[in-house]
Amino acid sequence: MKHTARMTTAARLGRWLGGVWGGCLRAERRAHRWLMAQGLPAGGATVLIWVVKLATLGVLLYVTVWAALLLVALFVAARMAEQAPQGGIFLLRLRTSHSTRRGVHGITPKH
Repeated sequence: MKHTARMTTAARLGRWLGGVWGGCLRAERRAHRWLMAQGLPAGGATVLIWVVKLATLGVLLYVTVWAALLLVALFVAARMAEQAPQGGIFLLRLRTSHSTRRGVHGITPKH
């Protein structure tokens, strides 16, 4: 009987991430060689690559923090809406402001 071992999802994910990581390393080495071919010293090319990496990390963290704050705000708004009385305060305010601006049956009162 033939027994073939199936690759697990975790192993497939690990192989994919390894390939992505290797591709990033190859691109980094290519950029390093290109910068040195443009006349930048090896140390300067390394520093520049690290500056780009750290700037990218900073942008990702910035976006992540704002996305998290947005999710927290949505969660809080959902909880407040869940705990509000049926109809909500907002609708009550709309009804009262609408009814005070116009009189009975939509006729504007005279001041």
